[in-house]
Amino acid sequence: MSDGDQGKRFGFAALAGRPNVGKSTLLNRLVGRKVAIVSPVPQTTRHRILGVRTLPTGQVAFVDAPGFHRPRRQLGELMLEQARSAAGDADVVLWVVDAAAGVGAGDRRVLDEVRKVAPERPVVLVLNKLDRMNKGRLLPLIEQGVREWGCREAVPVSALTGENVDRLLETVVSLLPPGEPMYPPDFVTDQRERTIVAELVREKLFERLRQEVPHAVAVAVEHLGEREDGLLEAHAVIYVERPSQKAIVIGHRGRMLKEVGTEARKELEAMTGRRVFLKLWVKVREAWRDRIGVLREIGVYPG
Repeated sequence: MSDGDQGKRFGFAALAGRPNVGKSTLLNRLVGRKVAIVSPVPQTTRHRILGVRTLPTGQVAFVDAPGFHRPRRQLGELMLEQARSAAGDADVVLWVVDAAAGVGAGDRRVLDEVRKVAPERPVVLVLNKLDRMNKGRLLPLIEQGVREWGCREAVPVSALTGENVDRLLETVVSLLPPGEPMYPPDFVTDQRERTIVAELVREKLFERLRQEVPHAVAVAVEHLGEREDGLLEAHAVIYVERPSQKAIVIGHRGRMLKEVGTEARKELEAMTGRRVFLKLWVKVREAWRDRIGVLREIGVYPG
């Protein structure tokens, strides 16, 4: 190791928390670019997402996983398994809570789960949504996090505005073991292009759908390639569980599907710097969330 590399650190940091506490927004902020889709719908994240940040002091491989929850379907069981696995494999666990709403029983259950799978790992309490809370409540929460709940550190942040995220990064790096970076300096995520396309389409659907419909939606990219004219061409299938949901996703005279396709295409073009042709279909696969074979077939979970 050269003198310039003395003191460098590397490790994995898992984001753990209830659904909808802002983990995906925080991951994007920590990494410095969008690697995870974001929506107000709970349980938007369905699989582990890797986001890497390289700093002068070290390299952090952040892992965002589905929120800890009480599963009601086969899909939920798989998501919970992903959450436990991410925490168990990490060098540091970021216990993310919505500080504006307070730390409740559901948040404490997440910490209990983390302690079961990673009893020796340092835990950092991340008090998210600093922009929405009374600052006078911060000190008691910070003290409670360290003294009562045994967290190594407690750091208030706003994933939305970026406030205090630099301090969180410094804290995480300080808790990592010494080591060489695992990834190149410009590496950000290991997500395949097909996964990115599918997730962007799902994000745009979630922005428009309400109640139960978003949870019944899955997206699979069946074709992705470059045409002779240089366009990036993508064909994606949107799966739902009932014909009534299909009608909602398509919308009156196809308006909903067209809007989703347009918004996803624009974001893909901005991300890739290329022109994109995106074609969407909607298909019904009854009870896909409870059928492990279908979950694997449509690519929601490998197996």
